[in-house]
Amino acid sequence: MANVHGTSAPEYSKLSELLSSTIDNGKDVGASVSVTVDGETVVDIWGGWADEAKTTPWSENTIVNVWSTTKTMTFLSALILAERGQLDFHEKVATYWPEFAQNGKADIEVRHLMGHTSGVSAWEQPVETDDIYDWEKSTSMLAAQAPWWTPGEGSGYHALNQGHLIGEVIRRIDGRMLGDFFAEEVARPLDADFHIGLDPAEFARVSNVIPPPPLDFDLAALDPNSLLVKTFTGPAPAAEEAWTPQWRQACIGAANGHGNARSVARVQAIVANGGTVDGVSLLSADTIQMIFEEQAHGVDQVLGLPVRFGMGYALHSEAVPYLPEGNYAYWGGWGGSSIIVDIDRKISFAYVMNRMDEGLLGDMRGINLAREVFKR
Repeated sequence: MANVHGTSAPEYSKLSELLSSTIDNGKDVGASVSVTVDGETVVDIWGGWADEAKTTPWSENTIVNVWSTTKTMTFLSALILAERGQLDFHEKVATYWPEFAQNGKADIEVRHLMGHTSGVSAWEQPVETDDIYDWEKSTSMLAAQAPWWTPGEGSGYHALNQGHLIGEVIRRIDGRMLGDFFAEEVARPLDADFHIGLDPAEFARVSNVIPPPPLDFDLAALDPNSLLVKTFTGPAPAAEEAWTPQWRQACIGAANGHGNARSVARVQAIVANGGTVDGVSLLSADTIQMIFEEQAHGVDQVLGLPVRFGMGYALHSEAVPYLPEGNYAYWGGWGGSSIIVDIDRKISFAYVMNRMDEGLLGDMRGINLAREVFKR
């Protein structure tokens, strides 16, 4: 049986068994799981290997690219500015970022960026992955293009560009890049090992993601004008792109955050625990309640699946039947990482791994672990 290291409160001991079993059966290569209750870490476990060849054990300080789980850190950063009265989610984006008003986008509000309803779900062609590493170029491209559907009328998942959109609003208000804002206002005060833009000094402890099997459909065979194709090809970095120094160091607030389950759960414990963790106060109850302002509820025009989006985070709905009724905020990353925040019971749960499962959604590893936490 695979060794699982770390600590776990007795009532959550089953999580270690579940993680060990997924490593044994090959569904996981290396992974970490963490749970906080009332702002305190009650589960912090890890096991398996940091590399596909299984030569280097996953350690206490191993970190990995968590893909779209990063978005929850971007949402939290925006919520902090809202808490301080510097950002109004119902204000026009162009109030903060005047150039964004181009091409029919003058009336788009910040909440539309947060809730995937802006109509700007990716970059217009032509665009290459290298373009998104250049902040000025990539945000100028977004400012210049027209929305692909009527803003506010349904969601279309902002897969890769949401961090650039929200991040530029943050930069215009605060002056700092999103990665710097998050590091200085969130990660360092909480002593959380999560990074949006990774210092090369940390590269040695990164576990490279293990790319998923190919999709069971060919994007090139689909309608090139569909929102799915335009979004997931605008641009379309392969999973291996996350291995590169350029990706690791860039500011991609929708996709290139590096951390482990401990850091993800600890940061999002701010939301779960009423805005304060270990004396670090970042949000009030009123600001946390903004998360639950529904922005869209229905079949997402990009994902093709039912999702209920609040202010950034997804909310409890028919899409997550494994969670009991309540005030939950959640999201996850390509391949399987996930974060779930239970406001009522003050619980945050995170699962972070290196072996990416096929498809964008439907990975059962994190769901099975979450079921064990939220059945209580």
